[in-house]
Amino acid sequence: MSINEAQPAPKRIAVPELIIGLGVVGFALLALWQTLSIPASPMYAKVGPTAFPYITVTGLALLGALLVVAALRGGWQPQEEKETPIDWKGVSFVAAGLLANLVLIKPLGFTAASVVMFVLVCYGFGSRHPLRDGGIGLVLALAAYFGFAKALGVNIGAGVVERLLGA
Repeated sequence: MSINEAQPAPKRIAVPELIIGLGVVGFALLALWQTLSIPASPMYAKVGPTAFPYITVTGLALLGALLVVAALRGGWQPQEEKETPIDWKGVSFVAAGLLANLVLIKPLGFTAASVVMFVLVCYGFGSRHPLRDGGIGLVLALAAYFGFAKALGVNIGAGVVERLLGA
């Protein structure tokens, strides 16, 4: 190979993707720490209360390691995506939706807070149909509420809508 021949540019470490991969590994370590604190009775022969958490920890650790390796090789995002500017307005609406859910769930209940969150998140992702989004959010929130409250017996926050429906 002569000096004038073009050599491929060395791949650079994709720092944002590396941070994500390390974050997933961190979540795996946190989940492992919490799993180790679960009391396991010797009454369990093979499968105890820690079996699925250990499976989850293993999956998270493997995924995190693969993400870190991909980031060290240049990342997994196509170059076009890396060059696309962040839509801060959209990100702001998604964050506002999550914050609204946090603030509204206690006074209004799960369903109403979830509908507000759903509409704001949809708007953040580019939807300009708030009535349609509200209807879809209502159906999904009611399905989740009744799934938890009635099927599983878990109270996730009855509020205005739930009282109107006699739940």
